[in-house]
Amino acid sequence: MSDAQSPTLLIISSYFKGEAFIRQAKKEGCRVLFLTEEKLANEKWPRESIDEFFLMPDLTKIQDMINAISYLYRGQWIDQIIALDEYDVENVATLREHLRLPGMGQTQTKFFRDKLAMRMKAEAGGIRVPAFTPVLNYDRLREYMGRVPAPWVLKPRTQASSMGIRKIHDSEELWRTLDTLGDEQSTFVLEHFIPGEVYHVDSLTWDGKVVYASAQRYGEPPFQVYHGGGIFTTRILPQDSDDAVALKAFNIEVIKALGMDYGVTHAEFIKGKDDGQFYFLEIAARVGGAHISDLLEHATGVNPWSEWAKLEIAHIRGQQYQPPQPRPEYGGLLVSLAKQDHPDTSAYTDPEIVWRIDKLNHVGFIVVSESADRVDELLDSYLPRVANDFLAVAPPKEKATH
Repeated sequence: MSDAQSPTLLIISSYFKGEAFIRQAKKEGCRVLFLTEEKLANEKWPRESIDEFFLMPDLTKIQDMINAISYLYRGQWIDQIIALDEYDVENVATLREHLRLPGMGQTQTKFFRDKLAMRMKAEAGGIRVPAFTPVLNYDRLREYMGRVPAPWVLKPRTQASSMGIRKIHDSEELWRTLDTLGDEQSTFVLEHFIPGEVYHVDSLTWDGKVVYASAQRYGEPPFQVYHGGGIFTTRILPQDSDDAVALKAFNIEVIKALGMDYGVTHAEFIKGKDDGQFYFLEIAARVGGAHISDLLEHATGVNPWSEWAKLEIAHIRGQQYQPPQPRPEYGGLLVSLAKQDHPDTSAYTDPEIVWRIDKLNHVGFIVVSESADRVDELLDSYLPRVANDFLAVAPPKEKATH
């Protein structure tokens, strides 16, 4: 076993992300082993913080992963395996169980990955969720459609973001869609479509208690942006607002019901337009994507990636984790596909702009202010300008590609 003060982490990612986690792990005194796919070898990984760098052709092949990591384990002790991306979470849970390492195993991981498992567990814990049914037994499906009025949403159980989600308007459309899915239909869950605004809470949990949480509201719902084309926005809610207080309390209930002991989460909720009630939509045991971590860092001084690394390492060492003290500022994020390879955003000169995205065919800003109203004003003014100056639309993907 490695020295508790210098634990060895194996960090796995099949997407380019989480550089701050890697840097923080090294800063905390860890030995850092890193594994990614061959096609990502030349990305800007923080190699100065990586002790050994490994490549595999395909991280989705779990038996190959078990064989490779078990071989690596012969020569050096690994204290923990971390998945940076949602698509690696289940495989890493399998690896932990195979090597008998701490952290969430396969069953617990399902509650933060499989939309059917998380809904069933949440509902059993008294959490308000949209009416749903597994896509398994046709008699149950018919009963559900007779009880819950259309429209419905057909969701892949393990895809991330809004990939593969379909809005279904009547029973005939559902049966036609299931015919096209064939043997894959059991990998979906059907739920009631609730119109309303979508929110997210990004949080850190330690010893079963949420020790940091930030509540945000999306502009257009992610489903609409992803499938209809548009501009992604989100903004931090005023801390003492009714919505922020209710969401943070609801988030605590969800995490307790799903049984998380320690870790990082990104949870999504919808506020029903008709009844004003919040409903739990989904939760992932990862840092929020789409540059939400950048928003939180610039607006509040809290980098979820770095804090997650501190939290994991404190657990390995048997130490107490000290949660961050966020700054009381507000921020907003805007990101869009752009028709230009390298969009020129020099005409956007507001002093509240603290970050601009640096990515091919993308445009994006983060604005920070002491006033939540000022953040709203800026984002609302940018939407038509960005649409006119840059907006491009790409067809939605049904599945993630590696």
